[in-house]
Amino acid sequence: MSMSVLCCAVCCYVLEYACGWQGACVWVPDPESVWVSARLLRDFSQGDQQLQLQLGDGREVSYPVTATTGLPPLGNPDILEGENDLTALTFLHEPAVLHNLRVRFLDYSSIYTYCGIVLVAINPYEQLPIYGEEVIDAYSGQDMADMEPHIFSVAEDAYRTMTREEKNQSIIISGESGSGKTVSAKFTMRYFAVVGGAAQQTSVEERVLASNPIMEAIGNAKTTRNDNSSRFGKYIEIGFGRRGDIIGANMRTYLLEKSRVVFQVPNISLIDNFLSTEAAESFRYTNQGQETQIPGTDDVVELERTRNAFTVLGVQSDTQMELFRILAAILHLGNINIQASGRGGDRSYIDTDDRSLALFAKLLGVEGAQMAHWLCHRRLAVGGEMLVKPMAGQQAMEARDALAKHIYGQLFSWTVQRLNAALRTQREKPKSFIGVLDIYGFETFDRNSFEQFCINYANEKLQQQFNRHVFHLEQEEYVREELPWSRIEFSDNQPCIDLIEGSLGLLDLLDEECRMPKGSEESWARKLYDQHSTRSAHFRKPRMSNTAFIILHFADTVQYECDGFLDKNRDTVFEEPINIMRASQSELVAELFQQDSAGGAATLSVPNGNLRSSKRAHREHKLTVGFQFRQSLQLLMETLNSTTPHYVRCIKPNDLKEPFVFDPKRAVQQLRACGVLETIRISAAGYPSRWTYEEFFSRYRVLLRGSLSAGEIRAGCQRALSELIPDPELYCFGKTKVFFRAGQVAVLEKLRAERLHAASVVIQSWVRGWLGRRRFLCLRWAALTLQRYARGGLARRRAQMLRYTRAALVIQKTYRMVAVRQLYCVIREATITIQAYTRGLLVRKDYRKLLQKRAAVCLQAAVRGWLQRRAYGRVRAAVVLMQCCVRRRRARRELQKLRAEARSVERFRELNKGMEVKLMQLQLRADQQAHSAELEQLRSSLRRMQVQLQEQPQRTRKISEREEEERRRIEEKATSDILLLTQEVEALKTERDCLLKDKEELSTRLQEQEKTQADCVQRAVSQAGEDVQAELEEERRRYQGLLREFTRLEQRYDNLRDMSLLSERPRGHRRTDSAQSVTLEPLSPVTSSFSSSPAFPSPEEVRRVSVTSPTPTPDRRVLGPDGPLNALMEEVGVAKDTADKMQGEDLRHAYDAVRVANKLLENQLLSQRWQWEKELAALRQQVEGLEKGQAPPQTANSTELQELQEQVEVRELECCRLRQQLTDLKGVAALRRVLSFTGPTVSSSARAAPSTPLRRGGSTAGLLECRKRDEAKLIKNLITDVRVDTALSLPLGLPARVLFLCVQQADCSGDQTRALSLCTAAIAGIKAALKKHSGDLDMTALWLKNTCLLADLLIQHSAKQAGGASEELLPLAFDFSETSRALSDLRIQAYQQLLSISESRLQPIIVPAMLESETIPGLSGSAGKLVSSRKRAGSDPRPAGSEAPSMAAVLRELGALHAALSRQELPLALQEQALRQLSHLLAATALNSLLLRKDMCCWNRGLQIRYNVSLLEEWLRGRGLQAGGAVATLEPLIQAAQLLQMSKKSESDAAAMVQTCHVLSAQQIVKILTLYSPQSDAEERVTLNFIRIVQGLLRERSDGQPPQLLLDAHRVFPVTFPHQPPPAQGTELLAIPEALKISFLRRA
Repeated sequence: MSMSVLCCAVCCYVLEYACGWQGACVWVPDPESVWVSARLLRDFSQGDQQLQLQLGDGREVSYPVTATTGLPPLGNPDILEGENDLTALTFLHEPAVLHNLRVRFLDYSSIYTYCGIVLVAINPYEQLPIYGEEVIDAYSGQDMADMEPHIFSVAEDAYRTMTREEKNQSIIISGESGSGKTVSAKFTMRYFAVVGGAAQQTSVEERVLASNPIMEAIGNAKTTRNDNSSRFGKYIEIGFGRRGDIIGANMRTYLLEKSRVVFQVPNISLIDNFLSTEAAESFRYTNQGQETQIPGTDDVVELERTRNAFTVLGVQSDTQMELFRILAAILHLGNINIQASGRGGDRSYIDTDDRSLALFAKLLGVEGAQMAHWLCHRRLAVGGEMLVKPMAGQQAMEARDALAKHIYGQLFSWTVQRLNAALRTQREKPKSFIGVLDIYGFETFDRNSFEQFCINYANEKLQQQFNRHVFHLEQEEYVREELPWSRIEFSDNQPCIDLIEGSLGLLDLLDEECRMPKGSEESWARKLYDQHSTRSAHFRKPRMSNTAFIILHFADTVQYECDGFLDKNRDTVFEEPINIMRASQSELVAELFQQDSAGGAATLSVPNGNLRSSKRAHREHKLTVGFQFRQSLQLLMETLNSTTPHYVRCIKPNDLKEPFVFDPKRAVQQLRACGVLETIRISAAGYPSRWTYEEFFSRYRVLLRGSLSAGEIRAGCQRALSELIPDPELYCFGKTKVFFRAGQVAVLEKLRAERLHAASVVIQSWVRGWLGRRRFLCLRWAALTLQRYARGGLARRRAQMLRYTRAALVIQKTYRMVAVRQLYCVIREATITIQAYTRGLLVRKDYRKLLQKRAAVCLQAAVRGWLQRRAYGRVRAAVVLMQCCVRRRRARRELQKLRAEARSVERFRELNKGMEVKLMQLQLRADQQAHSAELEQLRSSLRRMQVQLQEQPQRTRKISEREEEERRRIEEKATSDILLLTQEVEALKTERDCLLKDKEELSTRLQEQEKTQADCVQRAVSQAGEDVQAELEEERRRYQGLLREFTRLEQRYDNLRDMSLLSERPRGHRRTDSAQSVTLEPLSPVTSSFSSSPAFPSPEEVRRVSVTSPTPTPDRRVLGPDGPLNALMEEVGVAKDTADKMQGEDLRHAYDAVRVANKLLENQLLSQRWQWEKELAALRQQVEGLEKGQAPPQTANSTELQELQEQVEVRELECCRLRQQLTDLKGVAALRRVLSFTGPTVSSSARAAPSTPLRRGGSTAGLLECRKRDEAKLIKNLITDVRVDTALSLPLGLPARVLFLCVQQADCSGDQTRALSLCTAAIAGIKAALKKHSGDLDMTALWLKNTCLLADLLIQHSAKQAGGASEELLPLAFDFSETSRALSDLRIQAYQQLLSISESRLQPIIVPAMLESETIPGLSGSAGKLVSSRKRAGSDPRPAGSEAPSMAAVLRELGALHAALSRQELPLALQEQALRQLSHLLAATALNSLLLRKDMCCWNRGLQIRYNVSLLEEWLRGRGLQAGGAVATLEPLIQAAQLLQMSKKSESDAAAMVQTCHVLSAQQIVKILTLYSPQSDAEERVTLNFIRIVQGLLRERSDGQPPQLLLDAHRVFPVTFPHQPPPAQGTELLAIPEALKISFLRRA
């Protein structure tokens, strides 16, 4: 049985086995969607003619099962939906591939998908933020199978394979027009430029990138399918050196479609993109397409971008203008009006005053009359004589168009040659290269001509190479695993290729017909019919045409029209116009056409065309376009076969160019054409599913019997498979993997599901039995309890009844006793009552008699007393009334005064304390007066009445009435007076309450105002402090970034100098070109104001000009060789003859001068900034003093706040003014320093020598003296040449203290020159030591410690600091501020080197340790997802047998850094800053990799990541380093791990997720949810509805975070060094070991 028959039988068996499941998913054809999903409604058995299916929209259909249609393809499990590798699917067929691509493109917005070794790229028609440098960093150094599909992943795989195996690579990018081939090629070259150019920072990579806009401008056009379609094929070989850096490139082009220069169909533009919209509408060659503008494209920006690219490639501006003139001449050539004349129009002519002809001749520098003549005439050789024959109007126009196409073709070839010359390396020969092939894909239109024929022929060749390579990889896999295998059958398209290029093939017959004098398309078509109609199965004749033919290509059946084949294949142009062009006054035009005549007749061929000479034209067999294309294609195939190919297949999702719209018909058509389905078919024909034994055991150990050890896994798997799959042909065992035929993984998954189902049934039965028994026991216990309680209740009820009966008897007895007793008591009480009343009546009668007698006596006494008291009361009442009136008037006056005074707030504030007392006294006084007067009157009246009653009992009734009337008037008057006083008292009380209330309100208002003023002051002070602190941090970060850039440029300068010395040694003392070997550095822009300077742009900006800045501003243009330098010399006033000497070494000296100028400018700015910081610190101290004291009044607070604000504003204005002055003086000062090194007056530098201050008379005891001649020896023995073990064994800071004692001794001696020279030498020595030990943590930390200590000593002993210190400190006499700033820069450099060492060690192990390592053993277990394990051989960068990095390795590297810093006793704050920087690197790198890896986005991996981060947090807390922000930088990674572990079902889960992940951006949250993939059947996928809910909540959050997907792993936090004044220590306390050999120092 052959292999194909066996595969068919296996597939039928699997389908029949699977389709029997009710509810199984299958795919059925559909006219609109190509394939739709359906599910079985009932089981299928052998012999059934129809399948009952339910479609996705709910409809039920019947699917016929016949011998031709067969069973429908099976659907893959839901767990594999959205898989990033199509070969990982269980069932490999067309509907599964189409569905997976649609899900990834529409639901997940993923445009890249793997298909084995092929990367499928779908054009999104939208700019996506997935091509930044942070993405390049994330993919750099990573394995292709570990990352999400991306064009950078393919580029990284090719680059790594080239560097590791030292073998050339090729990246073949194909697809139809509009699928994104050119963009993919550009991003591929950009990746190589960034990765391969990082080592040397040369200009080769920017030249490679600059070639893209030029080729797009000359070779691309707008078509109906693409706005920027490449109308030519190109193959760029990027050469790499020994260290993997780009050192050169070369470009080859194929079949430029020149016909688009002179003709376009509607909606198509000209092939070149140099014209604006207005200009294009006035030329016939550009307005035929009726659309001269592309939406979203700025012609001015694109032209400027193209010109900048020409400049980068070394094309001078005058040459560019000549090129533009040639293009303009072509357009004017198309506007030349050729008019017919003569009989029947057999002649033609051009007016002599034709404006287009004049412009054409002027632009190209040719004779217009000659060109007009030979455009309408041709020369013939007849019988040895030369005849001139006029041409008809149509022939003349065809000759004109042929000349235009020829000129454009020559210009295109010249451009390619110029690009290759600019990209060609001069340093060394490339060791290996990576070729990027951007070639047209398979094309079929309504009318297909010669161009489509050549394009499809090239795709046939590429498809054959692709099929054979895929088969070769399968064969290599089987051989490597030592499998018994037979040849896999695949569809070879060699017969179709033989039809085209074979003997007497289509191309041979076409060339033969072109050589015939009267050849025609009809004759050629008849030859094709006669030769191939019956002999080739891939050739057919159309039924309705005799000038067309049909070819059955591998992708589709295409009908070609023979019209135009011969002319396009010949591509001839008459020699007379060419001779006129050769005589052009333009050098470029003459150069273009001199190449044709250099080699005589053999070299008359031009790219893609020939010249038709009048001399022996019929005897010369010239190369046709088809023959040239076949030769170049053969050379391309030889190149590809000698390299390792990588394939990128670009897919166009729709023809409307709408973003993220998927047309399944167009997608399937392209998938069939690009060979993706062929890859799947070849894979499915062999063993598409393959597992390592460990993975197989982990996934299917539930099917194995017994427990197996690690060494018995393979044997156990072999025994189990023989029982699980009886047919041994369906699987095979390799050395490390087990291979399965198509569909067998589904069988195993079914068996695994059945086994799990059976196990779950057993578990359920046991659980249900246990639950039943538990329920029975509960019911039994409940029944017994109920019985016990019922019996107890009955017993208690009987006892209660007995108690009731006994109680009734007791109640009856008691009631009867009470009734008899009550009757007795009533009778007794009645008797006693009668007796009491009788006795009382008798006693009362006697008592009344006594009372009457006593009353008479009393009346007599009272009347007598009343008469006496009445006389006295009258006198006393008159006196009291007079006193009350006087006192009331005085009280009213006093009350008016008090009211007037109460209205004054200030008076009330003074008297508020005594007011309440006075009011109370006044009230008491009024009450006393009123009550005493009333009581006295009443008492006196009563006494008078009693006396009168006693003395005159017989007074007449008239006197009594008059007295009664007088008494009533007195009482009414007294009552009215009392009421009046009471009302006044109440009014006073009310007024008092109002005053008290006003007092409380005023007090509350005052307190609130004081509090508000204090809060305003506090907020203003806090805001000012925060603004100043933020600006200080920003300035510090910028400055440190500039310092890092300066260090990098200095290192680059050293590298360039070493390279130039190495290159000059074998050649002698020849000088190199200054424009190629030296690049002037920028003038150290410390602040943002310097960035706008038109002076020299940084090499990094120049290198990125074509990648990140397509339209650079005029002030950042690329420096030419002479222009900017001459302008600067004229500005400064330097003579031109002096500047002409700046070559070679002179420019190197100029470079050093620029560095010195940079340092001077930086020092000036730093001095101003330090002064500003000092003043700000003083202001902060004043503010703190105000905050600590009591709150001042409102006016004082306002005054203080206003003064502070004015001071801050004055300081800010002063800083701005100083910055502006520094900016103005920067150019002149720096350039004078640059040019001073080139002139003859270099030796006159001592004309401005500073004056030396007087020597102090201080004591130099305890210091060290270093003589001038011993200075170099001291630096050598103490710093540069000290051994590592010796340096690490020294006391902390010994070198710094020794150097400071020497400097202090020179300062005390008054020798400023020696002191500054020693400081300069020490700084240079420490720099050399840092460079020497650039990879040693301990030595870097040691010199960081000594640098910090030396800087602290200089600051401590400076005149400003030591002035107010103790007398033990000996202040320095000279100003060492410049040295202090240099030391500050040096310690920043040492700190950055320390971090770079740790980062270089951590970078390769971050992802494996924090994401891939399983610190929690057994967590993944059997929950592994179905994978295909189809990694390319040798793609894993780790060596075999090496141990994978874990968190222990990360903590070990962090511990090494912490130990190095702690060993040198560096401040804790500095250690916290260093760990914060490294923590950010760990979190950012791990999170970026997590966002690009689908296999890591699962629940168990989130748990692993969280545990790994917790180990890092515990390590930081254990060493007390958590307070410096290191833990906070881990928060994004922590929240990402929490996101993987959170529930993802309901809206509440989405709200909790958004609230928890507040640090992550919206793009990061959605990306993780999109990549989340369940690792077991128990988990559920994240639904699209849930993702949309989360997106809505994230839009509502709108926290102002920038839209970012990846974190900046290279973000640098500014560092601050705390000042720690060291204790004073003389030479008597220093223990200098003998190993340093510095005994030549003398103790002062």
